[in-house]
Amino acid sequence: MLRFKSLGSGSSGNATLVEAQSGMHNTRLLIDCGLRLGDLETRLIEAGTCAEDLSAIFITHEHGDHIGCARSFVKRYATPLWMSQGTWLAVSDAAWTQHQHLLNIARDGCAIELGPLLALPFTVPHDAREPLQLRCSDGQRHLGIATDLGHPSSHVVDALQGCHSLLLEANHDAEMLTASNYPSFLKQRVAGPWGHLSNHAAAELLGRVKHDQLSYVLAAHLSERNNTPSLARASLSEALGCKPIDIDVADPLTGSVWISV
Repeated sequence: MLRFKSLGSGSSGNATLVEAQSGMHNTRLLIDCGLRLGDLETRLIEAGTCAEDLSAIFITHEHGDHIGCARSFVKRYATPLWMSQGTWLAVSDAAWTQHQHLLNIARDGCAIELGPLLALPFTVPHDAREPLQLRCSDGQRHLGIATDLGHPSSHVVDALQGCHSLLLEANHDAEMLTASNYPSFLKQRVAGPWGHLSNHAAAELLGRVKHDQLSYVLAAHLSERNNTPSLARASLSEALGCKPIDIDVADPLTGSVWISV
């Protein structure tokens, strides 16, 4: 069985828990640690697990809303850590190198085997050193996670083909972003090809990967200033051919419920 739960998603911090069960054994992978340590510990307990039960942590890239408390977490719990070489070079300093023995380097297209859970990293176009997102599987069901990308590249589209569930960025509404009080450079960054997916771009990506067995889409990483859940739902539901209420949205503070893939 494969399931996942957002522990929080947005500019204030991101973390996603993926669990694969085989018999009596559960493998739990935490994707990103973009929360304060105490908040993350609390949300793991609320999810029915705890920090000590994590099999590994995967960091998608070095931006603060994703790497967050990773160093403090690893220092306290000695959890195995995965990230790209580029991400490691972007964050490593004297304090980080104390935990280098826990580091594993992730690479595009090279599968990570964690018991019954298989995680396949893939590169995405984003303004970070070497950002990676993940496709997770228990051998039968497939979950695609794609946030923090400026456009749906052909490589991303290929990586998400055949997924049964998606956690998909719908960061901003283009009109809201244009009308916002963001400075021009920030508007250009967010809307640019190395920034974040707009609702329209997310819908375009969804339209290119949808298939008959894609049964669930969780919209994630919504901007609190430049998007609304209703706008994200409208765009993604149109692309998927379902009702807006069928698209769930990850909350910045509460994330989502557990979702079976």
